[in-house]
Amino acid sequence: MLDTANYTPRLKSEYTSKVRAAMKEEFGYKNDMQIPKLDKIVLNIGCGAQAVRDSKKAKSAQEDLTTIAGQKAMTTRAKKSIAGFRVREDMPLGAKVTLRGDKMYEFLDRLITVAMPRIRDFRGVSGKSFDGRGNYATGLKEHLVFPEINFDKIDVNWGMDIVICTTAKTDAEAKALLKAFNMPFNS
Repeated sequence: MLDTANYTPRLKSEYTSKVRAAMKEEFGYKNDMQIPKLDKIVLNIGCGAQAVRDSKKAKSAQEDLTTIAGQKAMTTRAKKSIAGFRVREDMPLGAKVTLRGDKMYEFLDRLITVAMPRIRDFRGVSGKSFDGRGNYATGLKEHLVFPEINFDKIDVNWGMDIVICTTAKTDAEAKALLKAFNMPFNS
């Protein structure tokens, strides 16, 4: 059985032991508080038109995202009605979850070491998907790459958005931080 009181995620301990020193040397930070770190990871599944036709699809997406994240996902709802899309105000359209702390490091570790290698024809993630403020966004076409999802019980294959927020001030610092965590960039 896992002793959760003394347990530290692998990437978190790697960050404190190796990554911080490497980042400080590479960018010449004068203070340890300047060294970028992970802030949060936001996961999102949007059901779109399928949720409009069948309201159970958003519930299914929420359950799958909860299983993947290890934390209860929240249902996202429409802010306003759009007649052309048959969307009514407050209609459930997807699910999202924000991970922080140890769960964030655990998810990033599973994403990099387990899920991404299971993607068909995977050649790395784009190194250009930064927002200018040190945050990185990527997407998956199918959530089945996570081993927590039981392939036989899935009715719909969801895509998902993953946003990794860091405290880095520039894209170069954020990219160096994610590279230190072995993020497989293709450029």
